[in-house]
Amino acid sequence: MNHLPDLIRDLGFILITAAIVTLLFKRLKQPVVLGYLIAGFFLGPHFPYFIHVQDTQSVHIWAEIGVIFLLFGLGLEFSFKKLSRVGKSAGITAFVEAAFMLGIGFLTGKIIGWNNIDSLYLGGILSISSTTIIVRAFDELGLKGKKFVSLVFGILIVEDLIAILLLVLLTTVAVSNTLSGSALASATFKLGFFLTIWFLVGIYIIPVFLNKIRKLLNPETTVVVSLGLCLLMVIIATNVGFSAPLGAFIMGSILAETKEGKNIEHLLNPIKDLFSAIFFVSVGMMINPTSLYEYADIILIITIVTIIGKIFSTSIGALLSGQSLKTSMYAGMSLAQIGEFSFIIATLGVTLKVTSEFIYPIAVAVSAITTFTTPYLIKNSHYLYEWFNGKLPQGFKDRLSHYETTFVSKGETGVMGLLWQAYGIRILLNVTVVVAIALFTEHVILNFVYSWTYSRVIPGIGAIISIVISAPFLWAIIFGAPAQSSISSPANVMKLRSLLVGVTIARVILGVLLLFALISRFTTMQSAYLVALIIIVLAALVLRKYIEPFYHSIEERFMYNLNEKEREELSQQKSKPVLAPWDAVMAEFIVSPNSIIIGKTLQESELKEKFGVTIALIERGHKKIMAPGRGTLLMSFDHLYLIGTDTELTDAKRVIEATDFEFIDPEHANYGLENFSLSKSSPYIEKTIRDCGLRENIEGLIVGVEREGKRILNPDSGMILKAGDLLWVVADIKRVNQSLK
Repeated sequence: MNHLPDLIRDLGFILITAAIVTLLFKRLKQPVVLGYLIAGFFLGPHFPYFIHVQDTQSVHIWAEIGVIFLLFGLGLEFSFKKLSRVGKSAGITAFVEAAFMLGIGFLTGKIIGWNNIDSLYLGGILSISSTTIIVRAFDELGLKGKKFVSLVFGILIVEDLIAILLLVLLTTVAVSNTLSGSALASATFKLGFFLTIWFLVGIYIIPVFLNKIRKLLNPETTVVVSLGLCLLMVIIATNVGFSAPLGAFIMGSILAETKEGKNIEHLLNPIKDLFSAIFFVSVGMMINPTSLYEYADIILIITIVTIIGKIFSTSIGALLSGQSLKTSMYAGMSLAQIGEFSFIIATLGVTLKVTSEFIYPIAVAVSAITTFTTPYLIKNSHYLYEWFNGKLPQGFKDRLSHYETTFVSKGETGVMGLLWQAYGIRILLNVTVVVAIALFTEHVILNFVYSWTYSRVIPGIGAIISIVISAPFLWAIIFGAPAQSSISSPANVMKLRSLLVGVTIARVILGVLLLFALISRFTTMQSAYLVALIIIVLAALVLRKYIEPFYHSIEERFMYNLNEKEREELSQQKSKPVLAPWDAVMAEFIVSPNSIIIGKTLQESELKEKFGVTIALIERGHKKIMAPGRGTLLMSFDHLYLIGTDTELTDAKRVIEATDFEFIDPEHANYGLENFSLSKSSPYIEKTIRDCGLRENIEGLIVGVEREGKRILNPDSGMILKAGDLLWVVADIKRVNQSLK
């Protein structure tokens, strides 16, 4: 009779049990994660009435692989571009909520009588909400599309990054067994440094690699290549002192920026789900009913702290970020739970043997309870808001409204903000690259050379190698032009010109100091000054004309790779042979006296930037302002005629708070959205929009042009019209028809 290894037998029982329990939970409309935990409990050593797992060590190894794939999948959904788009409200709220829960969790642990490490891990466990549970609750309650839902999703994106930071910090605490502030600051700086380097190098190299092998990619090879890249980054991360899950997360976030990202995410979902199931089952195997009974009172206390603390901290964070009281409280009620990252943090403490054994089952129990309470909290958030809002004095509510209006209003960019936008980001990134080159040369190249031979000249050669490779980035630090986005307005240009002398001196000093520091890592300080002086003179006289174009080619390649996915999506849209009718419509809104846009210009209101809508007409009493300019002020009871999709108009309506929302019927209104094609005999062709006279003839606004399969929304006034162009205009329809006769 053939012998069946325990691992295969165990996996069979794990998957069969997990399948039965999770199907039951699906039927009961409960989170699948809870089903995995219960299945693990049935298979664990604390439930003797069922077949239990024999080879627990191998199962835990598979569970570690599950954590890697789980974080890899989260990275594929994360992407750093998403982080840049979530806005300051989500970022402020997430950091306030995470910091508060970390502190209140630590304080709760100390009050209960736990030691510092246990209390700190409890704070980390309570800091991160569950993306899986929240998404499921929103789907079941049909809340997607609500304003507070987009804020919650943005908070979850930022929390993913905070969770990665917590994993690094808690690992540092576990290794040093102390709460040293300097150690935590060092770990945070180290994490930021390596995140930046991995992202820059990854975006520069990986899209090129994927493009080279694209013809060879099918589902099988895509899975193998992506998992190979994931595990390669895991190896690199562990070799430089970070955890394996961090490396998986970073590689996932890099691949998410490529045009293969969505396909990779789709192909890896079954693998991620399989190993994630094994991980959660292994979590359930560690649940000890005796511990749950023994610590029932502590579980109840921590559950109450979690729910109340998260509602309070998230609501306060959202209010501080400029959100309304209603949106803030809705977001707070949605995030009042812990989930998958809490399990990972608890697992980290057990694996490193730095936390007490009872923390693990307590974390699982609190997660299970808050998972059940989340849908009910979200469903009843309206009633809590109405009750709380009714208790607040009117003066306090007026102050909240004034704070919200003041916070969201966009003022003039300050000097420090402008300098950071113009030079700061680019200089910081280039300094990071120079430091990384020096470290790589010292710890990789020279160590490899030392393994073969040793000579006094080797450090000097290392310094030369570092300087040569770093030359383009040093040039960018000292001589690089400001970012284009910072010189978009004449006022900013004048500010930068007035600061040019001081900025130039500061950049030269920074470049020289960085060069001295780089050389001194390989040789003595005395020789560093001499070598640096020679190199600066040579670079200034000879090498600049070669270094500058080389740096620009590096920067252009990086930006090309970074925007590859968006470019691919745009090309797919352009490749469609037939254009579908525009889904844009025109709708009328009446500005409410309570709207935050009152008293602002169109530019300050940011209606177009935030929602994508175009204001075609403003009716103010008997006055009609056609194609209003950026400086047009918005007033109470203005009738705004906006063009956009249904979703864009719905989002804009929440800000404008119109009391009426009806689409204009072109047959019964003077103004409407109309389209017509320019024939070869049209008097408007081969002329710019500004000079052709069409806008004056129709008393309207050209809002879009379709040309050779390409859509151009809000075309520039200098655009030359061509025969065959399909023009979309907002105007008096009668005048449009008359002008075309």
